[in-house]
Order: sequence, then structure tokens, then C-alpha cells
Amino acid sequence: MNFTATMILLAVGFCLGILGCLELGKWLGTRSAVKRPDEAKSKAAATLEAAVFGLVGLLIAFTFSGATSRFDHRRHLIVEEANAIGTAWLRLDVLPQSAQPAVKELFRKYVDSRLATYAAMPDLDAAHAELGRTVALQNEIWKAAVAACQTEEGQRAGILVLPALNNMIDITTTRTMATLFHPPSIIFALMFGLVLGSMVMVGYDHALAKSRSWVHIIGFAALMAITVFIIMDLEYPRLGLIRVDDFDRVLRELRQSMG
Repeated sequence: MNFTATMILLAVGFCLGILGCLELGKWLGTRSAVKRPDEAKSKAAATLEAAVFGLVGLLIAFTFSGATSRFDHRRHLIVEEANAIGTAWLRLDVLPQSAQPAVKELFRKYVDSRLATYAAMPDLDAAHAELGRTVALQNEIWKAAVAACQTEEGQRAGILVLPALNNMIDITTTRTMATLFHPPSIIFALMFGLVLGSMVMVGYDHALAKSRSWVHIIGFAALMAITVFIIMDLEYPRLGLIRVDDFDRVLRELRQSMG
């Protein structure tokens, strides 16, 4: 099953879980036959519920904000990598003429490999295999550039070329780690648990109500489920509906400019 289908099932299950917890809370309240508490107790219960809902709101807000921030950071890293490769490519012109064709051909293969790595998603095995090819090409490019810079003709070129190559290699590691970086699973578990637990409290509090607004109840459950779906989709921008693939265009355009 693909990622989007899994997240849709998770969102639907979460929505049904919210409705189920509301019914559970109502059933518990009715079963215990709790009378309306006195005014002091009512205020205490209201204060407790407000604190729980405030915590739920903060947790969802911070989780959503973090997912959006990481999504933007990943898009920014694509542009940074394109700039790093482009700078290194231009500086190859200061290498000895005899060394340039071989190094430039390695560069073309390298950019192809970078594009293929992320195009392989969500096939993780294929992406890891292509990433291994990327690392091998990095080593070949570095060795070829160092060898060219060690010649009498290319000694001065090393001052410009080698730092640019080092930056190009570093950004690859940064992008890989950014792709793998997500909040601990306990954060999502806590968010789901707090939402469902708060719904039990709401159902318990409304146990003696003569009627309920199903429009509001179902609307709230649906909005919460959609919010969770978007958060998870933002966390995995190579797998879901919200993607960073369009930003790969800068790398494709760079590759075209290399001939």
C-alpha cells in the first residue's frame, strides 16, 4: 500500500476514533449516573478541560509548525545543492585543460545520480543503491580533482576548486540527513492520545445533554483528521501529496546547462 493511501486510512481511523471516544465518554457519564455537580466542582472541571484542550492545541500547533519548517528547509537545501554544484562546475574551468573533460564527465554523471536518487522514492532500496553510486562518484571526482591540482599547472587551481568540491559533497550529507529527520514517534503518539482522551472528557461532560449537534461533532472530528493528514504529509514530502519534487527543476536545469 502506498504512503498516501496509508495516511488516508490513518486519518479516517483517527476521525472514527474521535467519534468513538465521544460515545465512550457519554456512555461512561450515563452509566455512572452523575448528577450535575455543584458550582465549585463545575468550575474545577471546566478549568481542567480548558487546560487539557489548551495542551492539545499547543501540541498540534507546534507539530504543524515544525512539519512546515522542515518542509521549507528541505526545499531550501535543494536550491543550496544546485548552487554548490553549479559553483564547483564553473570552477572546473581553472583546472588544467587536459584534466577538465574527464572531471566534467564525472560531474554530469554525478548530477544524474543526484536526480535519480530522489526520483527513485518511495522505493527506498533503489534510492539507497543510487545514493551509494553518488558517494562513489564523489570519491572519483575528488581524486581526479586532487590529482589535477597536484600538477605544476594546476597548483593554484586547488585554492578555488577543492573548497567548492568539499561544499558540494557536504550538502549531499546534509540533504540526506534532512530527509531522514522527523520528530520522535512519541510526539505523534502523545498528540493522538491527548486528542482522543480529551474527547472522552467532552463526551462524559455532555452525558446528560438532551441533544447533541452532530454537525459540530462530525465537523470537528473531520477537521482534526485533515489536520493530522496534512502534518504527516508535510513530514514526508517525497511520498505524499504535498511534495518538493518541483524544486528538483533547478537541478534538472543545471544538468541541461552542462551539455
